[in-house]
Amino acid sequence: MITGLSPTAALVFLPFAIAIGVWVAWSDMKFMKIPNKAVLALGLVFLILGLLLLPFKAYLWALGVGAMVLVAGFIANQINLMGAGDAKFAAVMAPFFAFGDIRFILGLYAACLLGAFASHRLARLIPPIRRATEDWASWTHKDFPMGLALAGTLIFFLLAALKPLF
Repeated sequence: MITGLSPTAALVFLPFAIAIGVWVAWSDMKFMKIPNKAVLALGLVFLILGLLLLPFKAYLWALGVGAMVLVAGFIANQINLMGAGDAKFAAVMAPFFAFGDIRFILGLYAACLLGAFASHRLARLIPPIRRATEDWASWTHKDFPMGLALAGTLIFFLLAALKPLF
């Protein structure tokens, strides 16, 4: 199993991940910020539903992975490698990936990052899109809205876990 999640767990997590992921991606593109409320929302989804869907030992390990990613993200933020919102969002995403195949996860993240970057850069060149979203900070900001790629990675990861259902 490349995701480490059962299809049932992924199916339960997915609607929440989609809603929060869209919120994060939109907010990061519009404001270049990932709201703390979105980070807390995804954290609560895992804390509550993970406790119901995962074996307790696996649940605790997943929370440990999240804590390790939070520490790594804090350090990365302090040395200006990533934004604080990206670090926090990555930390609350981490428990979902705790038992997945690292090669699959990194490949999926790379594909989402490339796709998000290309889509974002292309969209900002299309005049009707720019007019409709002229107040978006990400069009002119020097940094890329990583929330777009992070949210996509989580959503596609959960979709991949549904494969045994099809």
